[in-house]
Amino acid sequence: MKLAQRYNRANLLTSSIILVITGVIYYIAIHFILTNKLDKDLVIEEKEIQAYVLNYGKLPSPGDFLHQKVAYVKLGNKKVNRNFFYDNYNRANEKESEPGRTLITSVIVNGQNYQVSISKSRAESEDLIRLIFFITLAVTILLLVSLLLINRFLLQSIWRPFYATLNTMKAFNLTAKTDIKAQQTNIEEFNELNIAVGSMADSVKKDYKELKTFTDNASHEMMTPLAVINSKLDLLLQGEALNPQQGELIDEIYNSVGRLGRLNHSLLLLAKIENKLIPEQETFNLKDLIVEKIKLFQELVNGKNITLTQNLLDKEIMMSKYLADILLNNLLSNAIRHNYNNGTITIDLNKTELIISNTSKDNTLDQAQAFERFYKTPSSEGMGLGLAMVKQIAGLHQFDITYTYQDKLHIFCLTF
Repeated sequence: MKLAQRYNRANLLTSSIILVITGVIYYIAIHFILTNKLDKDLVIEEKEIQAYVLNYGKLPSPGDFLHQKVAYVKLGNKKVNRNFFYDNYNRANEKESEPGRTLITSVIVNGQNYQVSISKSRAESEDLIRLIFFITLAVTILLLVSLLLINRFLLQSIWRPFYATLNTMKAFNLTAKTDIKAQQTNIEEFNELNIAVGSMADSVKKDYKELKTFTDNASHEMMTPLAVINSKLDLLLQGEALNPQQGELIDEIYNSVGRLGRLNHSLLLLAKIENKLIPEQETFNLKDLIVEKIKLFQELVNGKNITLTQNLLDKEIMMSKYLADILLNNLLSNAIRHNYNNGTITIDLNKTELIISNTSKDNTLDQAQAFERFYKTPSSEGMGLGLAMVKQIAGLHQFDITYTYQDKLHIFCLTF
């Protein structure tokens, strides 16, 4: 949910609750005021009757007027408590009733006690309350709609510089020479954000440039002594005859130098993948590339008498062919190198995934660390970078690579 939508929901919900509560309070207050005014009118009418009795010694004539009705009932020895209550009011010569307010009191005339009922219609008060309610409701709806429109368009305008900066950050590329151009705004917080983003981008580009320079220099400087060592070893081998112990030592040196060279190449390649310094992507048929790789590894497969099963469908894929070649090299070479004689390898390719499963002399790998750098089984002679490189290449192209161990088979599944 976007910030503006969340703010609008919270704002509208809060405003609605407050307006409903205040509306109810307002309605109750108006109703109380009008009822209190009606009660005062009834009290005034009561006092007029009492004054008439005091002056003339008799009750005024009962009446049934447009908005008021007065009636008398002889009580005898009965007593009545003075009381206000709501009642239905019937107008003269009309059958329909309407809401009313009645005052029951008593008055003594010539020693005789009479109950006096004074009723007034509440129709005008109710109509006034209803009118006030609808006006309040209309104002509330108008206010909520106005808040919604103002928040939608005003907030959209206010947040435009933020989204411009966000889109610029999304499009930011370390390898490009363009800088982050911030949109000018009069909002102080966004200006501070733009300054912080620009400063961060400059710092990241500087660090990246220094890291790239260090990586290139380290790789170049490392390859030079490795080449010198190899050449010296060649000269040594071409010289005098060596005894078995010396030959064994030189063979170990050759192996160590080769491992160091491959390690240097792998780490440099990983750095390039992480920093997206790779050849351009292209569309090609992955099936053709797999068939080509199988031909290259056929001699190794035959050497271990491995049964290789292929279930390949055509699959057009968009990625760096250079990295696809490295990915297949690592997966297939692992399946062959860690296999045993007379083992099996199965390669399945369809429109959604590539699955390579193989038997192995090793038990299951740690699924949580299988794709970590330098992770390898005790019997492995590799450097532990192959699967890490596969993971990096898959992530770069937004593929998913998983490992499972089932039915004594190591299964690697690449989902496109």
